[in-house]
Amino acid sequence: MHSPALQQDIEYTVAWALREDLGLSATQALDANLDVTAALIPAENTAVATVICREECIISGVAWVNEVFKQLDKASGHTTQITWFVNDGEHVKENTTLFELSGNARLLLTGERTALNFLQSMSGTATVVSQYVEKLAGTTTKLLDTRKTIPGLRSAQKYAVACGGGVNHRIGVFDAYLIKENHILACGSIENAVNTAKANEPDKKVEVEVESLEELKTALSVKADIIMLDNFTTDMIEQAVELRATINPETKLEVSGNMTLDTLANYAKTGVDFISVGALTKHVKATDLSMRFK
Repeated sequence: MHSPALQQDIEYTVAWALREDLGLSATQALDANLDVTAALIPAENTAVATVICREECIISGVAWVNEVFKQLDKASGHTTQITWFVNDGEHVKENTTLFELSGNARLLLTGERTALNFLQSMSGTATVVSQYVEKLAGTTTKLLDTRKTIPGLRSAQKYAVACGGGVNHRIGVFDAYLIKENHILACGSIENAVNTAKANEPDKKVEVEVESLEELKTALSVKADIIMLDNFTTDMIEQAVELRATINPETKLEVSGNMTLDTLANYAKTGVDFISVGALTKHVKATDLSMRFK
């Protein structure tokens, strides 16, 4: 079961995507009859279709697919049956049949692209995340996502990161502090920014981004909960870990900036707590899926 907030977002996002495909405004009711190509098929025809994965991947997006046909069914009065053979987070091989659909032929085709767009994009994200997580095996470092998501798809992409074994960082600007260079400049100093944050929202985590060892020392001294080491070399990160142990061992350290599969393990060996990678959700390569009528 998804949380009520996530379920609500799934419903909203799917409705938006279907309206986009059908040429409807946000206030107009769904009308599958607007699919002019599907209308070539006799209205009473039924069909059975399978969706196959053409490459090895981690699955993510089951609920989004289900919601596409749930909303189309509600709008049209039809009933689409979906039988899943895989689950979110599952590793599947090339040419695996993921699920089977049966119902009104027009409706299956109208919903196909929207459903697969979600499943392909989310599975692509989950698959890449799993590759990064594998590189961290044997270390205590956790892989974090960022807010560098496709607009409107944050909850879907964050969910996909979790399916791949990654850890969701803050969801937005509302649930935790991330004090960066411009915040520091506007506040006057790291001390002012952190102290004000703790006074305003004492229950929220305070993270500070630093670009030098001197800034790190300041952030440690004011007891930031997490410090992001932006574009630090491995030598600087090792020094940062030593400074953390001396000044404030409770502070967590996060590394960010130009992380790749080839460099990830070396950064993790320094002893940092987190590595954040914006590319997980920013550079999306969709998984190759296809739907075929039987």
